[in-house]
Amino acid sequence: MPLLGSIISLVNSRRLSQIEDFKNRPEEIQQNQLSELLKKGSETEIGHKYDFESIHNYETFQSRIPVQDYESIRPYIERLRQGEKNLLWPGEIKWFAKSSGTTSTKSKFIPVTNESLEDCHFRGGKDVLALYYQNRPDSEMYSGKCLTLGGSHQINNFSNDSYYGDLSAILIENLPFWTHFMRTPEQSIALMDEWEAKLEKITETTIKENVTSLAGVPSWFMVLIKQVLTKTGKKNLLEIWPNLELFIHGGINFTPYRNQYKDIIPTDKMTYMETYNASEGFFAIQDDLSNHSMLLMLDYGIFYEFVPLSELAKPFPHAKTIENVETGVDYALVITTNGGLWRYLIGDTVRFTSVNPHRIIITGRTKHYINAFGEELMIENAERALEKACHETGAIIKEYTAAPIFMASETKGTHEWLVEFEKAPACYDTFLTVLDETLQAVNSDYEAKRYKNITLEKPHLVVARHGLFIDWLKSKNKLGGQNKVPRLANNREYIDELIKMNASE
Repeated sequence: MPLLGSIISLVNSRRLSQIEDFKNRPEEIQQNQLSELLKKGSETEIGHKYDFESIHNYETFQSRIPVQDYESIRPYIERLRQGEKNLLWPGEIKWFAKSSGTTSTKSKFIPVTNESLEDCHFRGGKDVLALYYQNRPDSEMYSGKCLTLGGSHQINNFSNDSYYGDLSAILIENLPFWTHFMRTPEQSIALMDEWEAKLEKITETTIKENVTSLAGVPSWFMVLIKQVLTKTGKKNLLEIWPNLELFIHGGINFTPYRNQYKDIIPTDKMTYMETYNASEGFFAIQDDLSNHSMLLMLDYGIFYEFVPLSELAKPFPHAKTIENVETGVDYALVITTNGGLWRYLIGDTVRFTSVNPHRIIITGRTKHYINAFGEELMIENAERALEKACHETGAIIKEYTAAPIFMASETKGTHEWLVEFEKAPACYDTFLTVLDETLQAVNSDYEAKRYKNITLEKPHLVVARHGLFIDWLKSKNKLGGQNKVPRLANNREYIDELIKMNASE
């Protein structure tokens, strides 16, 4: 492997130098990104509408183009899917990533341009490996294959010339041919539509491979791993893939799954590397393996803006750029991209843990939180509290969701937590107490509402039967890919469906 290691180091060195450059010149790099995006988009329909050619600074850009959500751009998307060109980005757009950020029946179709594939998503994948090798120069990952677990794609109903599907499937479909020698399963299996049949086929074929790395969403990978262990009769993954050394994960918070993975991959040599890769773009990579924060990638053809949550509800929210963000503040992420998204509110919230360089953590969703009583409970609060409750009681969580129980004439409000345990806590009441006390410790608004039970009572816990969340997703045809259980909600739509299903079996 010495020769291969030398080649890898040579290829990576130039790119690592560029990454160091944007760490040192973030404002200049981002200004250049915005200028290039405006120049590219100037001859499109949206470019003419807002006269991109006359925009020469950020202040004009911010004042002229409104912050937009998916509903704002949906008319453009529908026209693009029917074959129209030069609407949001120059030329034809052939691929659309079907967003699975929620489990609702409505789907979002995010345009994926050639530029976003090459300069954003594929560059992100290469950078993950470059940064991994920088941290682990003795890695032997390339001695085997990467097991990837993604979704599927199908022909768009509007036009035989355009296609849609999970982002992971679009990436697999468009990868250079040589990458298929480095990954498993083969493309025909990776793009199978039927999730359960796909799992069977992946299990059957990959147990014969030398798998050295994994890449995918932790929750769905856990389903596959358990099937692999059941089929082989092995106790852990190292008995099947002894050279396994890396799990590249993203899509959901890894904290609830960390102990499960340590149990089934029992080695200190295993590396877990987080990425922030969405249908709309590749945004961040964990560059320091001792730090769970991720480096914001500033040269992928994306211009970033950050809206403080206090501004989000205003008709004209004031956004911040990279040079004036602060640590410890939750921001709604707004992006302008080489995929044809202009000041697009992606729906995620992030928090900077450092600004030299710019590293972030994902703290939740702009719509996935609980604020029924002014408690402003974010997913990041929930994950920290659940981690503490698991640590104190020996529990391992498989899936969960939470929602408010609203006040009635004779009852106070509270939160209801529906939790499916991989390993039950030693004491359910202790688990709930630690959860509640930790939420109060990390969220002053929640603490104020819990004061002497004046507004909120102690939360309620409902234990979900084994397989409940998988069955629920299956009932909605949402198995696999990047589909996720909504963690927090301001209403009881999801949790009532789940509790009813839980009680019926």
